[in-house]
Amino acid sequence: MLLWHGENQVVQGPSNSALMPDDRAENGLARYLVDRKLVTVGQMLAARIQMRQDRVGLADIAVNEGWLSADQLLAARADCMSLQLVDLVDMPPDPLLMQLLDPATCLRLQILPWRTRPDGTLLMATARPEGFTERCAQLPAPFHRTEPVLVSPSGLEAAISLFWRAEMTDAALLRVPEIESCRGWARAGWRRYTLLAGLVMVAFALLLVFPTGSFTFLVGWALATLLVAALHRTAAIAAFVLQRPDKPPGPAQTSPRGLVQAAGAGQRPVVSILVPLFREPEVAEILIRRLEKLRYPKALLDVLLVLEECDTITRTALAKARLPPWIRVVTVPDGQPRTKPRAMNYALDFCQGEIVGIYDAEDAPDPDQIDLVVARFATAPPDLVCLQGVLDYYNPRQNWLARCFTIEYASWFRVMMPGMVRLGFAIPLGGTTLFFRRKALEELGGWDAHNVTEDADLGFRLARHGYRTEMIATTTHEEANCHLLPWIKQRSRWLKGYMVTYLVHMRQPRQLLRQLGLWRYIGCQTHFVTALSQFLLAPVLWSFWLIVFGLPHPLDTVLSPVLLTLIARLFLLVELLTITAGLLAVSGPAHRHLMFWVPTLHFYFPLGVFAAYKALYELVTAPFFWDKTAHGHSMTPRRRSSRFDRRNSIPNS
Repeated sequence: MLLWHGENQVVQGPSNSALMPDDRAENGLARYLVDRKLVTVGQMLAARIQMRQDRVGLADIAVNEGWLSADQLLAARADCMSLQLVDLVDMPPDPLLMQLLDPATCLRLQILPWRTRPDGTLLMATARPEGFTERCAQLPAPFHRTEPVLVSPSGLEAAISLFWRAEMTDAALLRVPEIESCRGWARAGWRRYTLLAGLVMVAFALLLVFPTGSFTFLVGWALATLLVAALHRTAAIAAFVLQRPDKPPGPAQTSPRGLVQAAGAGQRPVVSILVPLFREPEVAEILIRRLEKLRYPKALLDVLLVLEECDTITRTALAKARLPPWIRVVTVPDGQPRTKPRAMNYALDFCQGEIVGIYDAEDAPDPDQIDLVVARFATAPPDLVCLQGVLDYYNPRQNWLARCFTIEYASWFRVMMPGMVRLGFAIPLGGTTLFFRRKALEELGGWDAHNVTEDADLGFRLARHGYRTEMIATTTHEEANCHLLPWIKQRSRWLKGYMVTYLVHMRQPRQLLRQLGLWRYIGCQTHFVTALSQFLLAPVLWSFWLIVFGLPHPLDTVLSPVLLTLIARLFLLVELLTITAGLLAVSGPAHRHLMFWVPTLHFYFPLGVFAAYKALYELVTAPFFWDKTAHGHSMTPRRRSSRFDRRNSIPNS
């Protein structure tokens, strides 16, 4: 075998530094740590028990339990295994050797081609020497004759990020196939403006030439979609009410390990959690404390705080914080569009777990949430690749808007989405408390970096590729958007994303029908078309208030008394459905105080009309603009954290 090497790249070092087999390496490290009193015998026995139960190595346990620092472990590994310890900043890798692999492979296997010896042996930098030979066997034949040198995990990731910066930045934008992405719109801006101008001119022409006919058509479409929405909602509520309640956990399921054993699972896997942050300087004080409450073993937790390169505020705050060893920072190179899905695409290759979850900066998940997710995936069929938890809010008493926001989300996550899943419909995902089988997520290309509601889009892409999503009975609490302008901005982004998602998936309607099947195709149409139509055409329906106040209506000559009666009954039915879903959602002990406020949703949903027209305008002028949700409106960070965390967890409704 011949690998490229030159005079400046040849490295002298020990020739017998081949890595031991996995079990021998673990046993050798264990003896080394105990002999040098770096770890006690009791700690080592506890580690042995966990290693039998979980897919985790001794090194991860020792560091994440706080027995050793990362530097102590690095030095112990180098001494115990007679490995050369390398600083990749002082002794950088050979760039020509690095070009022989790709960054995703290097991150997955925790290796990096470093330099060569005169005999052609490749020295491979690794942050995980245990199992090195087995991992290198996954590489092409020229890489089988390798010997390890030891580097720190952070040094390895930094070297990979620096060398492949441009490639990894581009890949974050292009992971999703173009036919399933909206990124092509960036090349057709003039077409959007031309289309908008044409549509506006046609609309004005029709209104001028056929005012009554045009208005009648709009009213008819609004009423038709209102009726379809009522049927869709009725079916979902009925499916929710008729479903059998989940069996409560038994005594064997009360501990984290018991949950997995009760599910029939074997060893628990590593779970990676992506937490995208942008201008969230309070995260060090609040989020980390909440994540520490998770009961899942910290040696099996891989939390990535995903920061934008330009976000100096959050980076400075985290630099001052003392992060636990199971939390890492991944910095995304600056680029456009600067969106949450782009950041998650970049960070996905850095994940070490076979399950990937998503949290937001303000999230406070239930302590046993990861255990429930792992247990469900352990027994789920292969086509179930996504679990969606329930989102709730911890400041519903702040004002009327916060109360209505909490009721709306309770209705959606506790009634409508479970009902839609039971009906067999595909569901638009929420942006947090999502958990994926990593293999399926990578197969689909992650998230569309240009879509401002990447979660809703991904929910339907999963369905199109034959995968299923399931709701799971665990709750994450967030801060309700409790001020009008931030609420409108957030809702406009969601509605714009809905518009984008629908247009992308309807590029090829026949293919969508073939992939989803007729029933799920109908569910997709009823969900998107009715949601968007009802917001955009709400002012048309408001015109019927003129009749209530005894004023003339533009369609007085068209509508008969019988038809007016039917329209009034349809309006009443929709209001009753909204109230029914709201009352069902807040009937539990944690939300009963909101039951009085459910009827006031009649005044809450019209606020979405302003957001809808803002979204329609941005769909043409700025389709990729991410109007970030502002956090921290409910109270000061310290009060907000302490008020929630004292309760540890709020029961599900």
